[in-house]
Amino acid sequence: MDEGSRQQPSPDAVGSPFLYEPLERFGEGLTTSRPWNRSALAGVERLNGRVAMIGFLAALIGEAFTGRGIVGQLALMLRWLLG
Repeated sequence: MDEGSRQQPSPDAVGSPFLYEPLERFGEGLTTSRPWNRSALAGVERLNGRVAMIGFLAALIGEAFTGRGIVGQLALMLRWLLG
């Protein structure tokens, strides 16, 4: 491979291991016509919903075992952690 065929990094990327998106004004991302990656957003929302359902189920199971609601369970946990 000769020297002429190598691609030179941009001056912004020299010395920086991370490549960031360009800065934008506050709220600009919500008002521009840039396309959203809808498949990635759908996957994230699906994961978020599943984790929320697992958390709610854990709270119900904890209530069945302790006989206390979520705030009571948190108080029990704090008492246990703090001794």
